[in-house]
Amino acid sequence: MNLRTLAALALMALSTSSFAAGTKLVLTGSSTIAPLALEIGRRFESLNPGVRIDVQSGGSSRGISDARSGLADIGMVSRALKPEEADLKAHLIARDGVTVITHASNPVKVLSKAQIIAIYTGKITNWKTLGGRDQAITVVNKAEGRSTLELFTQFFGLKNEQIRAQVIIGDNQQGIKTVAGNPGAIGYVSIGTAEYEAEVGTPIRLLALDGVKALVANVSNETFPLARPLNLVTTPKPSGLAKRFIDFAQSAAVHDIVKDQYFVPVAR
Repeated sequence: MNLRTLAALALMALSTSSFAAGTKLVLTGSSTIAPLALEIGRRFESLNPGVRIDVQSGGSSRGISDARSGLADIGMVSRALKPEEADLKAHLIARDGVTVITHASNPVKVLSKAQIIAIYTGKITNWKTLGGRDQAITVVNKAEGRSTLELFTQFFGLKNEQIRAQVIIGDNQQGIKTVAGNPGAIGYVSIGTAEYEAEVGTPIRLLALDGVKALVANVSNETFPLARPLNLVTTPKPSGLAKRFIDFAQSAAVHDIVKDQYFVPVAR
């Protein structure tokens, strides 16, 4: 940790030391944000004895619903808010991309946008058609309510009902585990999660989109075409402990955590 980060942590500790013991915040929503929020929460708890940060996943739709209903103090939403969600306030904490993944042993290393659309709509069902093995393609899709699904369908101009999937998954880890365990599978997940898994030896390949490699670095330099904001959402304007936590999550004091999670920090 550098001196700037340590100084920021010290300031946060001073500014949040007045919270009463037993104070709790509940965050629900995006499975992409949940591991990041969990680590930020642990650091926040260490600076604020007696404070508990409870992080639960379930998808961005849950984050929206729970923030609105009061079931959660803060929702986690891995996309931009929609016009009909103007009653909520988004607080950007990082950026991420979405990448298509295949098994590392798959000899097909490049797919065009048109080929990905054909695979997901059931027009291409065997890797042999694309120059690969004579092997059925297992299409892995995200469940309804997942922001990754919305981003994927928007980018490729698809509707969910057009997709012909053999496997439906929830979070990124399920998607990676499914593809890593099936040489014929194709799916799409967070670049941050996938890049980490590939680096530690999980047998997946991240595919380029529009000729741009699926790397966190290319999300950072804004060249990767399928990127998204990672937001904490509240209604109404946050106050008290919720505001303190959001300020902390947006500060330089957690940039090392954001990078360790393979996401892109944002300057406040």
